[in-house]
Amino acid sequence: MGIQHYVGVLNRRRLLFLLPFFLGWLAIWTASWVLPPKYKSGTLILVEQPTMPKDYVLPNVSDNLQERLQSISQQILSRSRLLHIVDELDLYPKERVRLSPDEIVANMRKNIDIELVRGTDNRISAFNIYYTASDPHIAQQVTGRLTNLFIDENLEVRQQESEGNTRFLEDQLGSARQSIEQQEEQIREFKAQHVGELPSQLNSNLQILGGLQSQLQAESEALNTTKQQRVYLESLLSQYRALSGGAKDTDVPLSGIAEADDRLDKLHAQLLELTSVYGDQYPEVRKVKDQIAKVEAERTRLLASPKDNSNKQSSDADARSSGYAERGGQKEPSSLAQLQSQLKANEIEVKNREQEIAALSARIGEYQARLNQEPIREQQLADLTRGYDQSKASYDDLLKKKNDSAMATSMERLQQGERFRIIDPPSLPLKPTFPNRLKFCGIGLFVGLVLGGGIVVAAEMMDDRVYSEVELRRLLPVPVLSELPVIHDPADEQREKRKDWIGWAATAGVAVTILAGTAASYFKG
Repeated sequence: MGIQHYVGVLNRRRLLFLLPFFLGWLAIWTASWVLPPKYKSGTLILVEQPTMPKDYVLPNVSDNLQERLQSISQQILSRSRLLHIVDELDLYPKERVRLSPDEIVANMRKNIDIELVRGTDNRISAFNIYYTASDPHIAQQVTGRLTNLFIDENLEVRQQESEGNTRFLEDQLGSARQSIEQQEEQIREFKAQHVGELPSQLNSNLQILGGLQSQLQAESEALNTTKQQRVYLESLLSQYRALSGGAKDTDVPLSGIAEADDRLDKLHAQLLELTSVYGDQYPEVRKVKDQIAKVEAERTRLLASPKDNSNKQSSDADARSSGYAERGGQKEPSSLAQLQSQLKANEIEVKNREQEIAALSARIGEYQARLNQEPIREQQLADLTRGYDQSKASYDDLLKKKNDSAMATSMERLQQGERFRIIDPPSLPLKPTFPNRLKFCGIGLFVGLVLGGGIVVAAEMMDDRVYSEVELRRLLPVPVLSELPVIHDPADEQREKRKDWIGWAATAGVAVTILAGTAASYFKG
């Protein structure tokens, strides 16, 4: 079957094709004008970032805008919110008579559409809100109402979330503060119970111990010196008593130079022993010096006059004896009393120094015990302060977060955070978005072609007549030897021409009607 076959089919089935084709198109096109129109109003809302840089104030709410939009959408599209809008704007007056509130809410949700707009970084930078209604003004009003709800709900949600986060951090901060106060009280009690044994007092304890040991050494040396002085005083007292007993012999006239030399040696030895302890102004030192001077003077006199008068010696001896007796009666008791008082003072000093040494030894033992306890106290204090340091770090971190969160909450209250701003206000649609009459016209053409083509194909398959010489030759089992020419009847020719004119006229009428309907759908649809 070549192209001539199909052309022949079109010529024969022209009217059979045109009628269903036109009726199919006409039904779809008429439906586009019969269906109630739907007007779609839309608005564009920009997602503005916080005016305050994040380096200064860090937001304390979730930055996942898609999740927040889903949460806001669920709240706005809730049954109570939508029914409030329906009652406020008197929507679906006919449907409310026969439908339940849940069915009306379901229909309204179908008419609401939210479209996200993403930037180059795949982040949501804006979103569109659409509402479809049979009245363009109603569509605009509902879109505006939904837009205000989204903006207000976003501000409220962000503020509530920010305040909730701040309150949570304040509660956590209060708990952390109580924990720190309890740990501080434990540390305070521990330090009060173990004063002087803490690691922080180690250096001071060592310094004090060193000072006490130095004092102990000094006191020990002073005690030794005092004891030596007591021994010396005791020996000096005994010597003085011995000298007091032989004082008369000291001042009696010397019988010879040898005796004078002997006395000088004893006196010089006594003077050397006294000057090693006392000064030159000490009474005993001065007394011994005077005796040495007298003995030397006597020795000099003996050397000058070897012949002495025995009577003169006797009188001089008596005079010296009487003078010594006078001096002895006045000086011996006072010098002896001084030695005894010095010895008594020395004994008191020895006793005091021994008491001071005992006290210093006790204090040294106390500080050594403190130093021995220091490692144990250090470990105990480390166990206490370890938890305190962790709690303090946690508290400082919570305090910083709480301050940042409070600042972010203040920013949200002043509406300086992320917010929604209307870029395009809700539009007033002038043409319906449904039905799309031009699109319906194209759909009608397609349906007509399918319907007309299907009928023609069905008619051709059911028709067993032969309409061409080629088909006839294929049906004959033998070759064709000759052909008879077609005998034209004027009546048949007239009928065929009339049929052709009707077919072409019907084709032209269908084409003009479809073009007119398409033009009407384009310009008025």
